[in-house]
Amino acid sequence: MTTTPADQSPADLPAPAGGDPALLAEAFARLPRVVDLLAARAEEHDRDATFPYQGIEAAHEAGLLTLTVGRRFGGAGASLAETVRVLAQLGRGDASVAVLTAFTLLQHAEQARAGGWPTAGYRRLLTESRRGPALVNTLRAEPGQPTGVPNTVARRDGDGWLLTGRKTYCTGAEALAWMAVTARTDEPAPRVGTFLVRGDSAGIEVDPTWDQLGLRASAGHDVVLDAVRVPSELALGLGNRENPGAREAAVLTRAWHDLALAAVYLGVARSAQEWLVRFLNQRTPANLTEPLGILPRYRTALGEIEALLIGAEELVHGLAPRVDRAEPDAVARTGPAQLLASRAAVSAVQQAVALTGNPGLSRRHPLERYLRDVLSGRVHFAADDAVLEATGRAALERIPGRG
Repeated sequence: MTTTPADQSPADLPAPAGGDPALLAEAFARLPRVVDLLAARAEEHDRDATFPYQGIEAAHEAGLLTLTVGRRFGGAGASLAETVRVLAQLGRGDASVAVLTAFTLLQHAEQARAGGWPTAGYRRLLTESRRGPALVNTLRAEPGQPTGVPNTVARRDGDGWLLTGRKTYCTGAEALAWMAVTARTDEPAPRVGTFLVRGDSAGIEVDPTWDQLGLRASAGHDVVLDAVRVPSELALGLGNRENPGAREAAVLTRAWHDLALAAVYLGVARSAQEWLVRFLNQRTPANLTEPLGILPRYRTALGEIEALLIGAEELVHGLAPRVDRAEPDAVARTGPAQLLASRAAVSAVQQAVALTGNPGLSRRHPLERYLRDVLSGRVHFAADDAVLEATGRAALERIPGRG
């Protein structure tokens, strides 16, 4: 990634169409080696629930952590279509590294599309990204937050703010360079905004609470903030008047999120299928003289898995370029698309486990890890019933009733 232009905000410069071909080609050329390295270390990090620093470093050195940095900032400016291709491959190697990469890429992509970060703050992030891995994530979830209004409080302190509260399920917590923390002000009429916080700020403590079934290396620990100081210029979205384009920007941001994370879990499912194919080609029970792959029922079952994944991949990779072209109907379909893709990924891996029996559930093999990871991926999406209710409501509005 080249240097950042001088003090210019996203509004000052037009964004070139499409990604930088040379930078993208270089990143894609390095991608297979990164995937191989991730796959080689994934079992170790999963078993010990240790953070995959080496894998993140490899992704950084390959230019994958900054792939969506806008071209006006000297980055590759990857489109959503290019981003889902990368994340699907990383998902084949290690789902945890792929998810960590996805959240950072989504932050850079949003900045390239709509801005938000102040110029000086984003320049600092890019400078850190040239020196080494600089992971970024938004911290929203909180324990006991039924209303959706953050319990984390921002209190005025001179020319800045002091943040106090606890965030939970903070993916990458122990290694985040920056945290975009949602909080409400303590004003008589509270405002809700996003506060950009350095990961090494005084007053931040990472509580190692992450002990989940899957994505065990993703370090989704709690983050405790105790009077963490944030300069006024790093407090976003506190304006009294709503930005007219904020709703449209949020919808597009959600579309990127839906397809990017769906691609990760389709990559995991592809690795499960590849392991299954090798198993069927090599496993010869005592009552057979040839491997299981010769039996029609196994070929049929494998064909069903392949059909599931083909359909889901065509959906995700087909919608992504249409979202890049800002086609309204495509953007509106990413919620149902991620739901179908997620279901396909889970179903494919479950069927693979059912076909293999005990070997598929043995920790000597990666198939049981793939199952745990795809099941855990559901936490990154809206609940199925919420997606379906919104989809049904849109259909009712689109198709006029009679009489």
